[in-house]
Amino acid sequence: MRVWAGRRFSVLVEGGYEIADAPDAVAIVALDAEDRFVLVRQQRIATGNKLIELPAGLIVDGEAPIQAAQRELREETGLRAGSWRELASFWSSPGLTNERVWLFEATGLEEGEPEPDEGEQLEVIRWTRDEVEARLHELVDASTLVGLLLYLRGAS
Repeated sequence: MRVWAGRRFSVLVEGGYEIADAPDAVAIVALDAEDRFVLVRQQRIATGNKLIELPAGLIVDGEAPIQAAQRELREETGLRAGSWRELASFWSSPGLTNERVWLFEATGLEEGEPEPDEGEQLEVIRWTRDEVEARLHELVDASTLVGLLLYLRGAS
């Protein structure tokens, strides 16, 4: 039973449990021509901090996950990928929400201008594989950690 509805998610009560009913999401492990990982730094109000993350976002309007990934990569970084591969999908926090995250690899990148959503302020950064390995402790976003660790540990 839906007990509350907001702009981005609703709250359901099922079997005595409160569940955040949220749209699914995508995250993209994008590698440029120099084999650097493309990341974004953005303010996350819920954490009170700017976080370094994979390009990511919500699946909207009946999009297929790959379509959402292509749109989000373009919006957040300006990049378009020539090659896409699904790496995994996982529940973001199954004790709280029904949100599923679809993780993709994007390569063969073509540069372009970002098209961020209104109010979104993103800084695009690029780290080499060695930088990612050395700076994993700076990353606190679950989708980013899952994506990079899967990629680095052989999902590639």
